[in-house]
Amino acid sequence: MDNMSITNTPTSNDACLSIVHSLMCHRQGGESETFAKRAIESLVKKLKEKKDELDSLITAITTNGAHPSKCVTIQRTLDGRLQVAGRKGFPHVIYARLWRWPDLHKNELKHVKYCQYAFDLKCDSVCVNPYHYERVVSPGIDLSGLTLQNTGSMLVKDEYVHDFEGQPSLSSEGHSIQTIQHPPSNRASTETYSTPALLAPSESNASSNANFPNIPVASTTPEYWCSIAYFEMDVQVGETFKVPSSCPIVTVDGYVDPSGGDRFCLGQLSNVHRTEAIERARLHIGKGVQLECKGEGDVWVRCLSDHAVFVQSYYLDREAGRAPGDAVHKIYPSAYIKVFDLRQCHRQMQQQAATAQAAAAAQAAAVAGNIPGPGSVGGIAPAISLSAAAGIGVDDLRRLCILRMSFVKGWGPDYPRQSIKETPCWIEIHLHRALQLLDEVLHTMPIADPQPLD
Repeated sequence: MDNMSITNTPTSNDACLSIVHSLMCHRQGGESETFAKRAIESLVKKLKEKKDELDSLITAITTNGAHPSKCVTIQRTLDGRLQVAGRKGFPHVIYARLWRWPDLHKNELKHVKYCQYAFDLKCDSVCVNPYHYERVVSPGIDLSGLTLQNTGSMLVKDEYVHDFEGQPSLSSEGHSIQTIQHPPSNRASTETYSTPALLAPSESNASSNANFPNIPVASTTPEYWCSIAYFEMDVQVGETFKVPSSCPIVTVDGYVDPSGGDRFCLGQLSNVHRTEAIERARLHIGKGVQLECKGEGDVWVRCLSDHAVFVQSYYLDREAGRAPGDAVHKIYPSAYIKVFDLRQCHRQMQQQAATAQAAAAAQAAAVAGNIPGPGSVGGIAPAISLSAAAGIGVDDLRRLCILRMSFVKGWGPDYPRQSIKETPCWIEIHLHRALQLLDEVLHTMPIADPQPLD
């Protein structure tokens, strides 16, 4: 960088507008200009009172990391994610995408040794200096959901495409993408279905469980590890299929064997309201999917069908840096991927239950005018802002313990169908150990005084 450029570089004493303008010039173009500007403005305002850190950020970005820089920190949120322009994501990932790697996946970041507030260190503050992180592929990470050749989080239109050589184009905004692709690893097609194509269970458990506290020992062992309900559009067809704990691997396919056990055959189920479109889609289920319960309750999926399946998974949402329920995951034929982590689920349900409980108490106090606080008017403003958190109920927490999966057809903003209930054939999987843990969490919560009904 020449001397003139360095001379024109702003400092923390300059106006926010000048600093934002300078930092915008260094963005990589993976996000829309609107999103990038909002993200940078938000960060600069947070750092305005920490001039040394703001100067470190300016130095790091304007010199492309050529000069050493200190940690640039913001407060860690309850769930670890930052909301910018209506989107939630991990802060260090957001800014690393903005200024270094536009196609970055969360699992590809590793902090440098001298970073004192790296995201993975779980401090109260999080370092978002993009030059305090390196892009790596760690052997301790499940790579089944990653596509490193600039294809992460792509918009997918064609539900019948078998290959994924051609890369779909990004949406015009570049950030409102909902369908995330999970192609198979290179080894998946050459290995037998009984052999995991990625990590051994011990490796995967060690990597995923490192950040979560131990879950309580089960007081009773569930007789069944999951229940699977089959739907056509918004109507359940047939009885719910319960999978015994003695069968850790179950196949859901389009064939007709009625004997049960470790196979749920959807082809045998009749529905008087079945349309031609549903019948056509059912023909493509074929070998379907294999669900595997590992350890005490982690779940992996292998797509055995010739067509992709589309999954709603809060675990995959979190791994992709998206808000829960904010993405649909397209799992390609032969892909083998983890879709549920019991420890992460347990931690989330504990956090959400605690948040709801605290918010309800604060809301009640705010309505009574007891805690006006900064920015409120007679205690009313806090009540409004807390209402969403206080409204978290059993159904919201129960969703953490459920997986949904559509065969052949996708849904969401990228497709004509906005909800999974508009897809022709799909399943809902209730995970019993997770529900057992949720029951224990709910029992530890004090019940609020009943309110009179209107």
